[in-house]
Amino acid sequence: MLPPAERLVGAQLHRYIRDKLYWVLHAPRQTGKTTFLQSWAREINAGDDAVACYVSVERCQGISEPEKSMPDICKAIQECAESAGLPIPKLGTTATNSMVSDVLHNWASLTDPKPLVVLFDETDVLIDGTLISFLRQLRGGFADRGVGKFPTSVALVGMRDLKDYITAAKDGIPVNPGSPFNIKTDSVSLSNFHKDDLVKLFTQRTDETGQQITQEAIDYVYDQSKGQPWIVNSLFQRATMRILDEDNYETVTLDHIRQAREQMIQARETHLDQLAVRLNDQRVRKIIETLMTGEADPFLIESDAFAYCLDLGLVTIERGTPQVSNPIYREVLARQLTQGQQAAIVEPEWKWKNDDGSLDMDALLREFQKFWRANSEMWEQQRKQQFNYTEAFPHLLLQAFLQRVLNGGGRIDREYAAGRGRMDLAVEFLDMMYIIEIKLIYDYSSPEAVKEQGLQQITKYRDTIDAKAPAYLVIFDRRSEGKKLPWNERLTWAEHSGITVVGC
Repeated sequence: MLPPAERLVGAQLHRYIRDKLYWVLHAPRQTGKTTFLQSWAREINAGDDAVACYVSVERCQGISEPEKSMPDICKAIQECAESAGLPIPKLGTTATNSMVSDVLHNWASLTDPKPLVVLFDETDVLIDGTLISFLRQLRGGFADRGVGKFPTSVALVGMRDLKDYITAAKDGIPVNPGSPFNIKTDSVSLSNFHKDDLVKLFTQRTDETGQQITQEAIDYVYDQSKGQPWIVNSLFQRATMRILDEDNYETVTLDHIRQAREQMIQARETHLDQLAVRLNDQRVRKIIETLMTGEADPFLIESDAFAYCLDLGLVTIERGTPQVSNPIYREVLARQLTQGQQAAIVEPEWKWKNDDGSLDMDALLREFQKFWRANSEMWEQQRKQQFNYTEAFPHLLLQAFLQRVLNGGGRIDREYAAGRGRMDLAVEFLDMMYIIEIKLIYDYSSPEAVKEQGLQQITKYRDTIDAKAPAYLVIFDRRSEGKKLPWNERLTWAEHSGITVVGC
């Protein structure tokens, strides 16, 4: 199950070798960049047009001094050349400011009469003086480029477009046209799978084992992953090798994929864990909190923070709306932000199921109101002291409460995006759906207007999920005057056109 590298191979391959000196390939982690580069190098070397080598500079991560990093980059070039069975360039100078350039000049002479293509991976780990020296030396080779003189094509590969790192290295000063760092002639990005790619991907397994997959399962994989390669591979592999035994080739169904999804989220594999850790980054916090609260920010997508999250693969823009990239990420981020609160909530001793075993959502939300009254002020103060997603606190506490009570017996689907003005939750328990919408009243808001808007929004959302599902509009009064009201006035319960409105 390979990444969608084939979209860049073929006609584009020869165009880059022929026309581009420096070009950038950037994409989020776990989208197949390294696999693509290595397979591309092999394909180039299998032909007669050029000599190519993959070189990772990851060993220089966190090293800002060129005196330390340049010898490491040269060593990486030599090791990768030897590993690929290519001529090994010699280092002819100890001068830090020309060391990499010297090695590349020597290397190009060794591959003559074929042009040399160098694919530098993990360039986004280079920082400060290391990045500046590296780029200066590549820029310096521009005048001498050519077969036998200097690589004819150099790829700089990482999560972000190179200009972002150059700007950071120059203390936030944008690159100007005459800058010695202005070396890039083209930029491309690996995209996610399309739905047709998922079918082709699983067909590889069908050809090998005869195992089939239902269209419903394929649709669910795409809906949950939005084509993110790592997620697609993980869901397929878990469904076929863990949910089903490796030698069990029965048809993969929607239920198998759903089990694989929950298993994957619970396992917190490295890729998902790395995303969760990013939540502590101030830039990420600003964007994710805005998405969770649904606030409208006309400058959101223009911000450096949003560009950073976009390059990480955390967010996307769908039909003009900024949102988390896929439902799996939404689930992982929400669980990460609520795990501390969830662990602090004692196991419920009150009755939250009906006699037939179904979920008593009325009882659950009434108990949440009591919980909110007893704990919200103290827990919110703790979040403020930690500067930790304070604006999204009501959303997070309600989700932590729901997750703690359901405790694996149910499933919560979360919908949140900037400009929506709310968060939507679809709770599934014993094949029964319950719709919950969270709205906030601020000092600048009209309580009645917020309620009316919420009633319209939850009706529309329920109709897309299950028109017969019980629906609950949970409104948190965040106004300064609202917080001064006695609790018996703040905690309300009312019915409006078949929708239960819960005030907190």
